[in-house]
Amino acid sequence: TPDERMAPEDWKRWPVIPQISGTVRDIYLHGQELGRNPNAFSKIGDCQNIKEAFLGFFDRQNVYLSQNQLHLQETMDNFRGYFNRDGFAVQGGLNAPSSLNPLMADPASCQSNENPLMCEVRNNNPAFAFVSFELWYKGRSAENYESYLRQVLDYLISQGVVPILLTKADNTEGDDSINYTIAKLSYEYDIPMINWWYTAHTLPNNGMDPERNDGFHISPTAWTERSYDALETLDAVWRYVRDIQ
Repeated sequence: TPDERMAPEDWKRWPVIPQISGTVRDIYLHGQELGRNPNAFSKIGDCQNIKEAFLGFFDRQNVYLSQNQLHLQETMDNFRGYFNRDGFAVQGGLNAPSSLNPLMADPASCQSNENPLMCEVRNNNPAFAFVSFELWYKGRSAENYESYLRQVLDYLISQGVVPILLTKADNTEGDDSINYTIAKLSYEYDIPMINWWYTAHTLPNNGMDPERNDGFHISPTAWTERSYDALETLDAVWRYVRDIQ
């Protein structure tokens, strides 16, 4: 069939909630052969992804759903307990290279040869994983970032875990090259990408926190909007694969 996807160069016009492809089905089926838990997901990334800022409130409180969001309740019920969880591969300061570094793994819960990514997959056994590395690190370039993100995606896919990427709200690099790189890998691997950048730019201050004003942290309002974008995408992915036998 012809490939009608928008090119990575047009990532700013990509939809916020992605279309789900047959590649997701293939990764999911491989994961089911390996015994992955279809009711579990992981979060992999930095402080923008900790439970206080990302998804956690879906477990912590009763959530109001509008009429056109009522379908999300089933997904919230299916993944209950995983929203308000950080796990072993999300923490402040965790960037793409450090997620692959065994020295950054929790020695109390991880094996001696495991990095945070491997430790999280073994302990949580997820079928899906949100992947979002926004934190700047010394030596980061688009090429450098891509090499590390590829390693993360290759590992997750090899383990039958469906990766869900997110673009970022900030542009600390100055040329949006990190978001372009995320879109490029989403396109190449044919995996879902939440275009959070688009939603952020509909919010006051483009979603950035005016109190901290550091060009990196997003606002509490943006936490909520980003979480809803993620829930909508998780719903789309889960509904696509859940009835596969």
